[in-house]
Amino acid sequence: MAHINLLPWRVERRKQREREFFMQLGAAFVAAVLVVLVWSLWMDARIDTQNNRNTYLQGEIKQLDERIAKIKDLEKVRESLLARKQIIEQLQANRSQMVHLFDELVKTIPASARLNGLKQTGDSMSLDGVAQSNASVAEYMRNIETSPWMGHADLRKTENTHGDSRLPYAFGLDVALNRPKADENGDGSDGESTPAPAPAAPNKAAPASATQPASTGAAQPAKATSTAAAAKPAAPAVNGGAK
Repeated sequence: MAHINLLPWRVERRKQREREFFMQLGAAFVAAVLVVLVWSLWMDARIDTQNNRNTYLQGEIKQLDERIAKIKDLEKVRESLLARKQIIEQLQANRSQMVHLFDELVKTIPASARLNGLKQTGDSMSLDGVAQSNASVAEYMRNIETSPWMGHADLRKTENTHGDSRLPYAFGLDVALNRPKADENGDGSDGESTPAPAPAAPNKAAPASATQPASTGAAQPAKATSTAAAAKPAAPAVNGGAK
């Protein structure tokens, strides 16, 4: 005997499918919420980690900035110390230069010229003075150029001022300063760098010649007086050079 189902089974199946659809939709929504929550927690963790790294880097950068500032200060101190060292070395190298220059000024100036002033600027010197004639100025320039401590001399001016009947010409010279190779290689404290005893030799010779006439006779005093008379004209030039 055949069984006939007269119940609305299609409606029930449709309702069952609807229930399954909503259950699947709810499961998908819950899964999506879980995924979003997990992703949000993961991103928050990454952001916190990056913030910690940034804080650490900022602290290290601050420490490096402080070290760089200290290094800059040390570099400034180093530069100032090097500048002082160079100045001290330059002074040490040139400590005997002025002594040699004054000695050379006394040696090179002729008897017919006199210095009124001098000025040193670095490796050059300006000389101002008066002379008897232009030939005296030319002789003085030749003497300067032959000096080991002074080089080329440039004539800045020469004019007849008619102020002094004996030394009427006023002149100005620009002189380049040199250093002998022997003095550059040494430390400036050897025997060659002490020219002070040299001018004292003629002064000691005069008393010796003056003591000899007592035992040799009358011919020696005449020679001593002639030597003293010949040495007197050079004295004004030396004094003038020192001024």
